[in-house]
Amino acid sequence: MSAPQTPFSLTRMLLCGSAIVTISMGIRHGFGMWLQPVIQSHGWGREDFALAIAVQNLAWGLSGIFVGMLADQFGAVRVILVGALIYALGLLGMAYSPTPLAFLLSAGVLIGIAQAGTTYAVIYGVIGRNVPAERRSWAMGVAAAAGSFGQFLMVPTESFLISQLGWQQALLVLGGAALLLLPLAFGLREPGLRGGTIAHQQSIWQALTEAFRYPSFQWLMAGYFVCGFQVVFIGVHLPAYLKDKGLPPQVAGYALALIGLFNVFGTYSAGVLGQKLAKRKILAAIYLSRAVAIALFLLAPLSPASVYVFACVMGFLWLSTVPVTNAAVAQIFGVAHLSMLSGFVFFSHQIGSFLGAWLGGYLFDRTGSYNLVWYIAIALGVLAALANLPIRESAIVRKPAALPASA
Repeated sequence: MSAPQTPFSLTRMLLCGSAIVTISMGIRHGFGMWLQPVIQSHGWGREDFALAIAVQNLAWGLSGIFVGMLADQFGAVRVILVGALIYALGLLGMAYSPTPLAFLLSAGVLIGIAQAGTTYAVIYGVIGRNVPAERRSWAMGVAAAAGSFGQFLMVPTESFLISQLGWQQALLVLGGAALLLLPLAFGLREPGLRGGTIAHQQSIWQALTEAFRYPSFQWLMAGYFVCGFQVVFIGVHLPAYLKDKGLPPQVAGYALALIGLFNVFGTYSAGVLGQKLAKRKILAAIYLSRAVAIALFLLAPLSPASVYVFACVMGFLWLSTVPVTNAAVAQIFGVAHLSMLSGFVFFSHQIGSFLGAWLGGYLFDRTGSYNLVWYIAIALGVLAALANLPIRESAIVRKPAALPASA
């Protein structure tokens, strides 16, 4: 008979999970800093770099579905171990890719798969299965805040590494940092695992059929699509946008760091509020506030001060959707297939991320401006706010499963 889980083990899971998200998300948040060094070194266009990051987000979302299935079935430890190794390999390939295609396969496909196995869906599955429902949104907010702190910590660190070591050597250092995930993974061993698998009352097909027939699941996916479009467009293209406008390069570095810093407070606050307020109203408010913040940023005279104010506001709203959305999925459908269902919702997020990254480069190369993409981001924010209002957050009532006949 297994020993009952102790508060210490829950603390260990939360600490290790937060550290994993801090490193994994921290590394990827700084990829926008590599746009200009990479294309200048190779003589590529912005679309070449943007396409690789777009594919990265798409590969992250698509593989996240299957990685979530594996994590639900076998636990998070094995998934994170493999993901960490792929992450290091992808960063190595990113540093030495001689062609846009090789860069797409390493920076895009490999790193995308690695992120699926080392970020939110897998970590939230562990949290959902091991943290009581009355504290679940808060715990997810803590993990999301850790990812935000990773951005605050890693973006200036990556900028420093590029300036001191060069962009290729900086990527090798990040590859070494990705290997730190290996020992942290063992802190996520789950006491509910028996024989390497977790027992489920629903099959994978039953869980998927139930979710995709439920309109609220579709609305959550629609909102998350917009989240991905906005944050990846800004994260990848803001440094180049500001440089095009004549601002010093350090302004972009400080702006991305401020986004990460204020995201710590935003995601934690969203997780706390998710325990007290209707999650649909929190999500609608976040998306509408983003649209307003972008519109005001474009209307105001551009200066370092206006950039920093925009970064602080957007930072507070940046990943605040993450704990609320995943807590809503857990609240509606339960936690048995949480990593998989979160993976499907996140896949929608990553389709938006693909379009945000790729359209930014595509439309800039053809129009010489990012204005059209900014306008699309505003319109999508308003639509996402409206899409979240009809969501029903109450738990689905299932018919009791028939008991098997006794032998």
